[in-house]
Amino acid sequence: MAATNDSIAAIATPPGAGGIGVVRVSGKAAAAVAQAFLGHAPTPRHAHFSAFTGADGTVLDRGLLLFFAAPHSYTGEDVLELHAHGSVPVLHALMERLAQFSIRMARPGEFSERAFLNGKLDLAQAEAVADLIAAGTQAAARAAMRSLDGEFSRRVHALTEAVVQVRLRIEAAIDFSDEPIDALAGIALEETAQRLDADFATLLKEARQGQRLTQTPQVAIIGPPNAGKSSLLNALSQSERAIVSATPGTTRDVLRETVEVDGVLMALADTAGLREADDEIEREGIRRARIERDRADVVVLVIESDAPDAHSVLDGVPADVPVLIVRNKIDRDGLVPGTYTDANGRITIRLSARNGEGIQLLRAELRRGAGIGDGQHGFSARARHVEALERARLALDGAREGLRGGVPLELAAEDLRVVQAALGEITGTFGVEDLLGRIFANFCIGK
Repeated sequence: MAATNDSIAAIATPPGAGGIGVVRVSGKAAAAVAQAFLGHAPTPRHAHFSAFTGADGTVLDRGLLLFFAAPHSYTGEDVLELHAHGSVPVLHALMERLAQFSIRMARPGEFSERAFLNGKLDLAQAEAVADLIAAGTQAAARAAMRSLDGEFSRRVHALTEAVVQVRLRIEAAIDFSDEPIDALAGIALEETAQRLDADFATLLKEARQGQRLTQTPQVAIIGPPNAGKSSLLNALSQSERAIVSATPGTTRDVLRETVEVDGVLMALADTAGLREADDEIEREGIRRARIERDRADVVVLVIESDAPDAHSVLDGVPADVPVLIVRNKIDRDGLVPGTYTDANGRITIRLSARNGEGIQLLRAELRRGAGIGDGQHGFSARARHVEALERARLALDGAREGLRGGVPLELAAEDLRVVQAALGEITGTFGVEDLLGRIFANFCIGK
């Protein structure tokens, strides 16, 4: 880990011209810079109108100066913000001026890293800062905000405390092995471990949903020619993105469009109609369609409302990938929109891509198919959080089996230690030193 006794600075606003540009400073030099610009000590948490001067007294710009005294700041150190005009040369001049105070350029994510190291945020909250900045939809932003407020961390801490209590009871049974231990390692302890497993399952499910909110599910739209795949893409994107024609084989390549589906970004892929083709270009399009089908997170099979089942085109789709059947063109056949489960156990939606009837039903099923749920009370999570929870739950299963099978209590205690360590990785209370560099390197500079 880099030392944190030096001072850092960064331009915190995006590159380019703007009405306001913000330069942030964190560290012991922040107070000296404020004093130099103001001519007197700054009042913490007050906005001062100030000239930002060079070493020779030349005015580089005028703007607002805000000083936050440690530990009452984002990083837990003295923090200074200079709100200047959003001119690239002006902001660079301010950075050069700060270098004269022995303040160095911050690394990506170093402000949030210092907030973590100084106990202002735990690791899950620090990562939520980056998720909030990168959120592409309101649902993702709300989930990131809940993680930043500590919702995910509180759930993890509650599980950790429950695991610690079980560990204490087992350790007591080990230390006092001459005493009767039925009450410690018997039915009551197994029931506690069983409740813990149920809590783990719930949190793991919600963490997976939170992870998907920070990703973009890949949705492959497949089906025979002229079933209305391109019309469906246009209806979901609410634009004339794809060319629609009655001529079979119009779509010959994969057409991609990222759309917001009920608050979730999804990457849709409109593909060539699947059939036997003589045309070499169309055959290549069909080959690419099958590739999209086989690697998608959700597959949407589009067929006409009165067409026979076409499940044979789903060969190659992994068994764990959700498949939605869309029976299109209900307006032509006088049918009403609806959702039902077909004879193969797959969700089927009757709709009209041309006039939009039933499209909202498909949107809801796409969200469920992507495993996101209603997203009303979720939190953002990352792949490493999910992986840590999976390891923790696997170790808990080992402890439960050990207790049930009568193995030495020391083995169950070791499994529970692994559970606690895995949970600690999520919030940064255990064994995360090797992760910090990779985590914060993906942040934007200035945060």
